[in-house]
Amino acid sequence: MRPLTGRIRVATVCRPQRETTMRSRLSALAAALLGAGVIAAPLQAQAQTSAQTTFKAVMHSDLKIIDPIWTTALISLNHGYMVYDVLFALDEGLQVKPQMVDKWTVSDDKKTWTFTLRDGLAWHDGQPVTADDCIASLKRWGARDTMGQKLVGLVADWKAVDAKTFSFTLKEPYGLVLESLGKPSSNVAFMMPKSVAETDPQKQIDSAIGSGPFVFKRDEWKPGEKAVYLKNTNYKPRSEPASGLSGGKVVKVDRVEWVTIADAQTQVNALLAGEVDFVEAPSHDLVGLLAKDANITMKVPVPQGRQYAFRFNTLHKPFDNPKIRQVLAYAFNQKDFLDATVGDPKWYSECKSLWPCGTPLESVKGWEDKFGNTAKAAALLKEAGYDGTPIVIMQSTDLPSLTNLAPVAKAQLEKAGFKVDMQSMDWQTLVGRRTKKDLPSAGGWHAFLTSWGSVDVLNPVSTGFLNSSCEKAMFGWPCDAKMEELRDAFARETDPAKQKVIAEAVQVRQSEAPTHIHLGQYTQPVAFRKNITGVLTAASGVMWNIEKK
Repeated sequence: MRPLTGRIRVATVCRPQRETTMRSRLSALAAALLGAGVIAAPLQAQAQTSAQTTFKAVMHSDLKIIDPIWTTALISLNHGYMVYDVLFALDEGLQVKPQMVDKWTVSDDKKTWTFTLRDGLAWHDGQPVTADDCIASLKRWGARDTMGQKLVGLVADWKAVDAKTFSFTLKEPYGLVLESLGKPSSNVAFMMPKSVAETDPQKQIDSAIGSGPFVFKRDEWKPGEKAVYLKNTNYKPRSEPASGLSGGKVVKVDRVEWVTIADAQTQVNALLAGEVDFVEAPSHDLVGLLAKDANITMKVPVPQGRQYAFRFNTLHKPFDNPKIRQVLAYAFNQKDFLDATVGDPKWYSECKSLWPCGTPLESVKGWEDKFGNTAKAAALLKEAGYDGTPIVIMQSTDLPSLTNLAPVAKAQLEKAGFKVDMQSMDWQTLVGRRTKKDLPSAGGWHAFLTSWGSVDVLNPVSTGFLNSSCEKAMFGWPCDAKMEELRDAFARETDPAKQKVIAEAVQVRQSEAPTHIHLGQYTQPVAFRKNITGVLTAASGVMWNIEKK
C-alpha cells in the first residue's frame, strides 16, 4: 500500500481555504434557492450557523430549574445572568454601579427613590422594557430574597412615573437600597416581563424571556445533557468596559453550550482533549494535572471565595431545639470538612468568624471556644435531652465541592452521640427536596450542606441563612424575633462602627440559637483552553466578554 502522508499534508494545509470556499458556495446556493422559492429561510439560517463560534462549558451542575428567583441554586443564578439583566450590579471592586438604570434620584427625606431606565432596553420577544415590568420584578424578588424582603417590606408606595421611569417611597430611610438592588448572588433582582414577574413567588416560572445578553434555546435544552444560549444580537450593552458584573456586557461568541459531565475526571479529560473550552469548577485534586498542561489556563474569578455551611431544618425534632443545634458548633471540626473536599490548604482556610475572614466585620465573638470539641458536644447533647431521633442528612453526590461534606458531618455527629441517616441524591434532587416541610420520615429532611459566595454573607442582612422570619425565611424556616430585631437594626444603621457592634451581637445570637453552622472558606479556580480570553473577575460566573480565538 502506498503511503498517504503527502496527500494528508496537502489536504490539511488547504482545508481552511477549501472550507471558506465551500461556505461561500453554499451561501450563494442557499441565497439563489431562497430567491427562487425552492427552500425556506430557516435552511439558510442553518447554513450560516456553521460559521458561528461555539463556546462549550462544563458547569458545576446540571441545569434543571430556570427560575433564579424561586431557587438559590448557583446554576440557576448563572442561567439568570445569561438571559436577564439587572438595575444595578457590582464592579470588580464590589462597588454598586448602574446597569439597566440610566439615572436615579433620592428625595431630601431619603424616602423616595426614582429610577429612569436607559435607552434601547428590550425583551427577547422585541417588546420594550417598561417601568411596570421593573416594579413587578422587584415585588416578586422581594417576596423571596433575604435582602429583598427587608427592602420591599419598607415600601409604602410604588409608582410608574412614565414608560421608562418608576419610583418607590419607603416608610422610613433605609441604608441598603442600592446594595440590595445590586446584590450579586442568590437571589438577584433580575428584571422580567410583567406578565412573567406576576407569577406567584412560591411557584416556578416556565418562561426564560429576559432582556439580557443571551437568549435561551429552550428547544435545545436537555436536562442531564446540555443547555444552549445564543448571542442576543439586539442587546445594547453599556458603553463602559466590563468590570465584575457591571459595565458593557459585550458578547463575543455566537453560541454557548453548557455540557453536562458529572464525573470530575471526565470533565478534566474533555478539557485537556479540547472537546470543551471551559470547566467552571474542576475538582481541587485535579488542579495539579491541569496546571501541567501548557494549553490550559487557570484563574480564580471570585477572589473572595466561598463559605461552607451546614443548614438545619428547625421545624422538626431534634433541631427545633436550639440547645441541640448548639451542640453542632462544638461537634464540628472545620479542618476535616475542608480536607475532605478541598484538600490542599493553599485553597482553603479555617475561620471561626461568621463573617468571612479578611472582611470588615470579621470577629470571633461568641465563637471563641467553638469547633472541634467532641467531649463538650457529647455532654451538651445529653444535657439537651436528645431522644435518639435519627438525623436525616441529604448528601449531594454529583458536585465535587460538596460530595464529601455529608460523610464528614455524619462521622462527627455520631462521635458526639447522634444517630444519623445519610441519604444520597444528586444536587438538583436535593434542591427540590429542601423546599419540602414534610416530616423527615415522610420525605422531608433534617439537614444538608452547601456553600455560599463570601460576597453573599458579608453582613447580617445579606446572609440568607440568618433570615429568621419563620414562614418567610429560607428553607429550614428558623423563627427568631431577636435575630430579626438585630438584622433590622443593622439595616437602619449607617455608622460603620455601630454596624460592627450590631454584627457582633448577631454573631453571639447565632451561637445561642444557630440557623446554620459555618464551616470554613475556600477558593475555586476555573480552567479553560489557552485560546479563550476575557474571563472576568466577578462575584458570579458570567460569559459575556469571553472570546474564543
